[in-house]
Amino acid sequence: MKRISVTELTDRLVASYAKVGGINHVDGVNLPSKTTISHISCQLLRLLFPGFFDDKPIHSSELKIETALLLDEVKNSLEDEIAKSIVYRAPGENTAAHPNELADEITCDLLGQLPEIREILQTDVDAAYNGDPAAISREEVIVAYPFIETIAIQRMAHALYQKDVALLPRIMTEWAHDRTGIDLHPGAKIGSHFFIDHGTGTVVGETCEIGDHVKIYHGVTLGAKSTSRVEELRGSKRHPTIEDHVTVYPGATILGGDTVIGQGSTIGGNVFIMDSVKPKSLVIYDGLDMRVLDKDKKPPPNQDFQI
Repeated sequence: MKRISVTELTDRLVASYAKVGGINHVDGVNLPSKTTISHISCQLLRLLFPGFFDDKPIHSSELKIETALLLDEVKNSLEDEIAKSIVYRAPGENTAAHPNELADEITCDLLGQLPEIREILQTDVDAAYNGDPAAISREEVIVAYPFIETIAIQRMAHALYQKDVALLPRIMTEWAHDRTGIDLHPGAKIGSHFFIDHGTGTVVGETCEIGDHVKIYHGVTLGAKSTSRVEELRGSKRHPTIEDHVTVYPGATILGGDTVIGQGSTIGGNVFIMDSVKPKSLVIYDGLDMRVLDKDKKPPPNQDFQI
């Protein structure tokens, strides 16, 4: 077999660049670095959970200086990546004329929100500890439950998403997705005391709205009914609303921007829902049909609908 020289390989690949140009990014603006954003995400977790994501113990006497040093590092790195996102979003617009100034403003805004994000993350940790009898401590929840990393990154990415920062929020949540198997879009609005148990394969779409005290299990999809008319759907409410105190069991699929799961409802495993259900509903799949029951009413005699 004839060996191909590096020159021939180069010619072939460059010819491919000319022929298949849709996946090139040559002579374009400098895109945010996935490697750098991964590092920033790790450092942000250290700021949110001091002592939990560090290689060495942190003493309270060192906390202020350690925090200041870490904040300074994160601010500089994040500001650079946000500036790249601004130029990518609006290369010919006025905002791109001063990307560093706008990036500094957005970065300071995100870092200024960290105390409030920590407060809501405290409720997520509490929800996980109180909702899982296997949890031996809140410390275990933080260091061992993949959900905590995912929701922490999503809550920060959501703050950037609300500022219309391009690319970077999605890179952050996909970094968490790759690590944990939990796919939370940065656009999703998620209330307090949120908990995803196990989590692998759970997907929460961009326009989902999730209330307080919601518990979701692995393999749940909160998605869109259709993506066949992409341009018409872009920017519209495509994903369901989950009201307060709802539990969604493994494998359930809930679709549609008009679909509302009423507060206090329980969605059983493996059900497929494209219509709203009233508050305090119990939705089950018995192997043949899906049924919607009223949780305030007793089940028929000789039937056990316990989940």
